[in-house]
Amino acid sequence: MKSLKLLLEHNTSSTIAVEFTPSKRIDSSYQSEAALEKEFVKTLQAQGYEYAQITDEKALESNLRTKLEELNSTTLSDTEWQRFFKQVLARANASIVEKSQLIQEDYIQPLERDNGSTINFKLIDKADIHKNSLQVINQFQATTETRSHRYDVTILVNGLPLVHIELKRRGVSLKEAFRQINRYGRESFFSGSGLFEFVQIFVISNGTQSKYYSNTTRDFHIKTQNGIKTSKTSNSFEFTSHFSDEKNTIINDLIDFAKSFFARHTLLNILCHYCVLDVDKKLLVLRPYQIAACEKILQKIAASYHNKFYEKANEQKSGGYIWHTTGSGKTLTSFKTAQLVSKIPEITKVLFVVDRKDLDYQTMREYDRFQKGAATGSKNTKELQARLHSKDKEHKIIITTIQKLSRFITQTKNSEIFDEHIVMIFDECHRSQFGQMQKDISKAFKKLYLFGFTGTPIFTQNAQDEIQTTQRVFGECL
Repeated sequence: MKSLKLLLEHNTSSTIAVEFTPSKRIDSSYQSEAALEKEFVKTLQAQGYEYAQITDEKALESNLRTKLEELNSTTLSDTEWQRFFKQVLARANASIVEKSQLIQEDYIQPLERDNGSTINFKLIDKADIHKNSLQVINQFQATTETRSHRYDVTILVNGLPLVHIELKRRGVSLKEAFRQINRYGRESFFSGSGLFEFVQIFVISNGTQSKYYSNTTRDFHIKTQNGIKTSKTSNSFEFTSHFSDEKNTIINDLIDFAKSFFARHTLLNILCHYCVLDVDKKLLVLRPYQIAACEKILQKIAASYHNKFYEKANEQKSGGYIWHTTGSGKTLTSFKTAQLVSKIPEITKVLFVVDRKDLDYQTMREYDRFQKGAATGSKNTKELQARLHSKDKEHKIIITTIQKLSRFITQTKNSEIFDEHIVMIFDECHRSQFGQMQKDISKAFKKLYLFGFTGTPIFTQNAQDEIQTTQRVFGECL
């Protein structure tokens, strides 16, 4: 993650548009898939995507080598490339999950040179996303012993097919495109060297409706259709996602979708920063409102750090709250936020604060499902104190109750942690006891960034009172 200075400089490149203005397009009564595809590819080219005439396996592998050498600023010998390609990228019997791990977690791989030395070889650059190359190809032909398929449009990131788009003509149900991708998964994505099994995100559109989803959604359907027993999950067509702006205005039109979701910085941010491969090896791609919430907090921290808003705690300028309804993935949003914030060098600790011991345990379990050991808890105040003072990177994200935190402040004087940059995220922040203890917290921590998540309804007078309490403690809604 970038430093707070760089985050502040890059605030203009938010992943989610504040307000997207739809194109004024004439909705023709008929548009063939070929015409839709041509217009889509042309739009991507206008946004800086390189068009590559790649329609077979040999050309795909050759281009992959070229792009990875460019990314790593090195030239490989034929034997070095073949060794790396066969042992890492095209390893026999490697699963979709293992290939997703290469993109999401193990994207820097050791590569053995002919002289016996080893170098670190990147598949994707997540530190500086704009160093990655983006290409668009169409009509790639995948051939097996029994099948031959032509894929509509694919996005290559450093030569690897990471996003695939299936198009249908206007009026055809999106489920047809979804089922088409399922057929490809069963019949041909594994063909050749199996490079199309690296696809992380699928996009389906009929021109007037467009949605996206992760590779595990497709994989789940293939397994259930083949009669393999799989535990019930949210991986179904119903859980494909619309894309939207910050105002939750859905972006359905394919060309508008191309200009928003496929904007270079947006797509690369989603692939590099807003995917989570959980412990069950399901790839979770955040929805636009979740991404917007994460980035609002990151931007607020950067602005507060630069302007030293934390010195004006009584004005609530160094934080804010997120209205995130129950059942809309609030825990995933808080986890991803905490994960991203913990990687900022200037931030010493990230605390996720709940108001009951059972929620403390429940949140730990949920965080562990996203990434085992990503956060640490505390059995008592003494253990919380040890975690706060620990220099161990594994103790940078701490889940605790407000009661333990309050006792720690009361029992501890002149701790160095009080002078460090601390981010606190409060769950269900509209509850009144947070307001009662907040003054002590703000007084103790000198460089505090205070954020809250609330899912309270906004329609009753009681809820309005809770919102007013939230605003007094946390400041503005982000």
